[in-house]
Amino acid sequence: MLCPYCHNTETRVIDKRDSEDSPVSRRRRECQKCGKRFTTYERVEILSVKVVKKDGTLQDYDRDKITRGISISSQKRLTEEEIEKIVDDIEVRILSRKSSKVAASDIGRMVLTRLKLADKVAYMRFASIFLDFENIAEFKKELKKIGQ
Repeated sequence: MLCPYCHNTETRVIDKRDSEDSPVSRRRRECQKCGKRFTTYERVEILSVKVVKKDGTLQDYDRDKITRGISISSQKRLTEEEIEKIVDDIEVRILSRKSSKVAASDIGRMVLTRLKLADKVAYMRFASIFLDFENIAEFKKELKKIGQ
């Protein structure tokens, strides 16, 4: 593992934690050269899942794309760890499906569901793009739904 501070390749794991409800292992590492500590996360790479876009085209599943979308909509509202937990949860749901294809709209709805629970402002930010509001009336209608 490459040290993010001095780029030395000699590091050692000083703590490892596996999550029971997430397919992610957290490792705390220490650089043998500079002595600084950093955290890495290990997860199974998903290679075979294809995302079906609105126009019917297929794309490879990209975890970073989901993370970016959530990060933008929840800017300064959710921590990096909360965002990772949301993405991990969505990924587990995608993997547990029988099909190796998932509609982009299904992923969007999964994100909306989790953001609605985590942060209503982030939910509205994401919803305004995902649900493609045509006007302020649609925005207000959605706002009324979550205000209850």
